[in-house]
Amino acid sequence: MKKLTFFLLMTCSSLLMKAQPAFVRLETDKGKITLMLYDETPKHRDAFLKMVKDGFYNKTLFNRVIKSFVSQGGELDDTILDREKLHPEQPLKRIPAEFSETIIHKKGAFGAGRNDNPEKSDYYTQVYLVQGKVHTDASLNLLEQKTGRKIPAAQREIYKTIGGSPELDQDYTIFGEVVDGMDVAEDINMVPTDKNDLPLTPVHFKAVVLSKKEGITLWKKMSQNTVNTLPLHK
Repeated sequence: MKKLTFFLLMTCSSLLMKAQPAFVRLETDKGKITLMLYDETPKHRDAFLKMVKDGFYNKTLFNRVIKSFVSQGGELDDTILDREKLHPEQPLKRIPAEFSETIIHKKGAFGAGRNDNPEKSDYYTQVYLVQGKVHTDASLNLLEQKTGRKIPAAQREIYKTIGGSPELDQDYTIFGEVVDGMDVAEDINMVPTDKNDLPLTPVHFKAVVLSKKEGITLWKKMSQNTVNTLPLHK
């Protein structure tokens, strides 16, 4: 635990020296969740901010909730693909994948959904929050054998303490994380669902970009309380 605390302090301290990032608040039926968007994934950050400002996320649903895995919101694959079939003359609108070895699917990570395409490019209108589970060295070793990808020691520590979904790393783009309201995200991931993972009681959310003043206040708060925030990036 001492090693993890030291790691959190070092990662947060180095990142807090950078320019203030963009923050977005999800106002849900269960409470509020505040997200910090990564500057290291500018295409996804800018696309999401534009969709929020254009009002797409004014009244959307968490429409696919899988316990101990992810809570997905926005449009479903079928809705997007069926709409695109109606206009075959129009080019598909996707966000190119933005992978990084240091940005992982830890608990609280915020990512973009997609269909099964070889480019692994993402929808503009589908996002998800990672819940995941706490892993062991044994489970992470098995994942390494399956994927052929070595999981760095620092990331192992996160997956063994905080948890997440490491099987999605380098396959789906993460472009932000929860910095406040993780308890709300947990509540959403625990709602009863039907056989299609649709919540039996609808869970709506509205996305709002925090003002510059709100962002500065939050950024200062994070810098003063780094140990209690989720680890930034890796």
